[in-house]
Amino acid sequence: MKKALVGVLVFFVISFFGFQCTFIDNRETQEKYWENPVQIDLDEIVKRGYLRAIVDNSSTSYYIYRGRRMGYEFELLKNLANELGVRLHLIIKSDIQEAFYLLNKGKADVIAMNLEITEPRQKLAKFSYPLGQMGTVLVQRKDKKPLNDFWELQDKVIHIRKDAVYKAQLDNIQEAYGVNFSIQEEKGDNESFIQKVINKEIDYTVVDRVEAMVSSTYYDNLDINLEISPKSDVAWAVRKNAPQLEAAINEWIEKKNKAGLINTLFAKYFQNSKNSFFRNNSPFSSVAGNTISPYDNIIKKGAESLGWDWRLLASLVYKESGFDTTATSYAGAVGLLQLMPVTLERFGVENPNDPLESLMGGVNYLKYLDKFWRERIPEANERIKVMLASYNIGHGHVEDAWKLTLKYGGNPQSWESIARFLQLKNDPKYFRDPVVKSGYAKGHLAVNYVDDILILYESYRVLIDP
Repeated sequence: MKKALVGVLVFFVISFFGFQCTFIDNRETQEKYWENPVQIDLDEIVKRGYLRAIVDNSSTSYYIYRGRRMGYEFELLKNLANELGVRLHLIIKSDIQEAFYLLNKGKADVIAMNLEITEPRQKLAKFSYPLGQMGTVLVQRKDKKPLNDFWELQDKVIHIRKDAVYKAQLDNIQEAYGVNFSIQEEKGDNESFIQKVINKEIDYTVVDRVEAMVSSTYYDNLDINLEISPKSDVAWAVRKNAPQLEAAINEWIEKKNKAGLINTLFAKYFQNSKNSFFRNNSPFSSVAGNTISPYDNIIKKGAESLGWDWRLLASLVYKESGFDTTATSYAGAVGLLQLMPVTLERFGVENPNDPLESLMGGVNYLKYLDKFWRERIPEANERIKVMLASYNIGHGHVEDAWKLTLKYGGNPQSWESIARFLQLKNDPKYFRDPVVKSGYAKGHLAVNYVDDILILYESYRVLIDP
């Protein structure tokens, strides 16, 4: 009995101190993650071909509306990426601390969240030139006798976004005015806290004034009159050891401020109450609903037949037709999946204007491509990328690229290797090679096509439930 008791005690001590040491190690690692940021600057970003930016999912920052990617930060970032000559990859996060962690660990290149520049944050990253100014307000309901000054905050509970500047602002009010109230920090974005106030789950929150104004234009019961903090500069964050990227972003900000782009987009997303209402209430918005298009049900049916995630097939449909059943390309392709007349006939489509029939014709074509590539590329994810390229440019051109990959010692089961040679099919050295049967092709367009679909799919995957 005594031995057993001693054993239990030893186990407890080891477990406790082992856990405690692990916790301390992890905490110290977390606390120091910004001291030695990963070295990635603009030259490497341009070389790899894409910029990784962290954004919020909100009706002003970034969201999906009728299948299309939209948002203030999204449009700015897309313009920046075009200026830098790279593609844009978005990372959707609401946790600000995690965003700084990912930035310093080299998992992202810029945090595009309109962050207030504070001393603690300047230890974590460098900040761009200001993109504007934002103040903060208390959000409350009018039907609960709105508070009009700081003294009335006594004994109240205010729920705010974790790691935002709001806690420091509220702490300053408590110290300056001698009032005591409870501050509850929780994960989430500003719109989710506003919605909780509207739904009477909480009574008070603090958010940026412009976001509060957007919501107050279509929720009559919101009061946003009590200012918590006046306007201050907001900016984007980059790693402290990325001076080239910082300089390029600052040059771009100066240029776009002079051109009026930033003000135009600010007005579009923060000052147009009609657009804000639709963004926040449409079932086809990722902010309000969980629907991508009016054809989600038949897309799900087609995806089940393929064995695909339905959001991947939806990404292909959007890329092809924008969910317009009457869309016709310059070459005569029609329907949701833009099939040519000969392909329509081959795969049994009699009425290309019928959404279900048109979609299933495209699905049957994809099944054909799946069968064509299955033995050569057994891994499903790699095969899907090759299938998408084949859908765009024709499987003959992609097969040429596959043969070139094989001939020149690449990996014929890797889309990355195949894509490299597909892009080279505009070079006589390669499109005149004896193994090539389909000749010249603008293969880079097909590679970009695949990238576009996969990038859109990633957004659908994150923002829309399965």
